[in-house]
Amino acid sequence: MKFKAKYWIGIILALALFVVDYYLFFGKRWFYPLIIVCVTIAWIMPWNDFFKESRRQKEIETKFLEFVRTISSDVRSGIPISKSVLHAADKDFGSLTPYTKKLASQVAMGIPFHKSFNTFSNDTGNKMIKTSISIILEAEKSGGNIADILDSVTESVLNVNKLKQERKASVFSQIVQGYIVFFIFIGIMLVLQLWLFPKLGNISGGVTQGLQSAGIGGLGGAKGEAGLVNLDMIFLGLIIIQGFFAGIMIGKFSEGTFKQGLLHSLVLITCALLIITTAKGGLI
Repeated sequence: MKFKAKYWIGIILALALFVVDYYLFFGKRWFYPLIIVCVTIAWIMPWNDFFKESRRQKEIETKFLEFVRTISSDVRSGIPISKSVLHAADKDFGSLTPYTKKLASQVAMGIPFHKSFNTFSNDTGNKMIKTSISIILEAEKSGGNIADILDSVTESVLNVNKLKQERKASVFSQIVQGYIVFFIFIGIMLVLQLWLFPKLGNISGGVTQGLQSAGIGGLGGAKGEAGLVNLDMIFLGLIIIQGFFAGIMIGKFSEGTFKQGLLHSLVLITCALLIITTAKGGLI
């Protein structure tokens, strides 16, 4: 993804909200939750474009299969592949249409078949299309039947997409479980921090005070206080680590890419920080 000028809108809005938050809520309960909201506003537009591009690429893959089928049927009827491309380019293929139009223009101008199709695959930026075009060109170069090659590539891509959908459906319950387990983990951490540990601290303080009143000293003091561990920081670190790796796992299982995993990680960590800051009024 490339940085676009429109992303400045979200960044400026986030900075403006941060200034308002600082002057109105600094030192108050809602200061940190609004900071998380500011950060979310800043990155929401790039991730929205990421989602749009992912949907567009999926549509391109689907329309590419229709495009190949159209060319294959024309070739089988005896029409040369160059004219088949020109005929197929007259149809609407959604997000793929600009690329088919350019391909047809190159073929009409007399640009070699291999060069025009390589340009077509590179312009789409789709890994599946690049692989398919490479197979088609290599098979055609070796003297194979172009119609049979197109049909074989189409069938292969359909099978791959079918396997992806089956994998995604089979792990959907695990994805839901991953989110549920993560939020349960956050709930447990908050219960420990906000309820259980304060209760234990009061009990411990009462016991220490009772021992000192009974003349038993040396069990507390500055040295013991200096050795106390900041459990709030430890729990915060645990939640961030859990959110990061849970998101990576969910993305890898569902989509097969770490890029999608990073998106899930970002969502989980953001939700966790928003819940923690809202419940506690701060990070620690």
